[in-house]
Amino acid sequence: MKKTIVVVDDHILIAKALQGIINNFAAFEVIYVCENGKDLIDKFESNCKLPDMILLDISMPIMDGFETVSWLKEHYPDIKVMALSMQGEEKSVIKMVSNGATSYLLKNAHPAELENALTRLNANGFFYPDWASKIIFSSLNKTKDNEIKISDREKEFLKYTVTELNYKEIADKMFCSPRTVESYRDQLCEKLELKTRVGLAVFAIKNGFA
Repeated sequence: MKKTIVVVDDHILIAKALQGIINNFAAFEVIYVCENGKDLIDKFESNCKLPDMILLDISMPIMDGFETVSWLKEHYPDIKVMALSMQGEEKSVIKMVSNGATSYLLKNAHPAELENALTRLNANGFFYPDWASKIIFSSLNKTKDNEIKISDREKEFLKYTVTELNYKEIADKMFCSPRTVESYRDQLCEKLELKTRVGLAVFAIKNGFA
């Protein structure tokens, strides 16, 4: 069964083009498109089918991507959200990830890149291309003296949490045992009051690392 997607973009031609491209992918299908976040909420409240994923533009009238992803995180946290935008600057990436986006891709990406990103997002629950991962991890290093302290090894672990590596593969990269990696995860989750791998980066950014 194909994974279902909703495209939210105020540029209808772009939304329809994305719908056509995605509907040619073997594992995904677009079930409907929305013009902005308010339109999406209205469809949800009118009992339209909930999707597995949402492709979300950032710059939209009435209710933009930042507001929409925050609303989704609060009301439908199981829906995976990919920010798909022309905006690749640090501020937009950090704000979207902080607000709950689990993936970020530029609109000029090749269809094959989009399919790969959707596949990884579906499999892992998150996907950030290398350029976005660098922005996210760089922001984690901007620690203030009065903020939560994170050790160098914990920072190294955080770097790998934004990749598709599993914990055993992370342990191999860090030249330690999987049990040690799990201890880094547990320590960070305790410090940051988190429960999920994606949440580690997101909550760290929210707590002064950006």
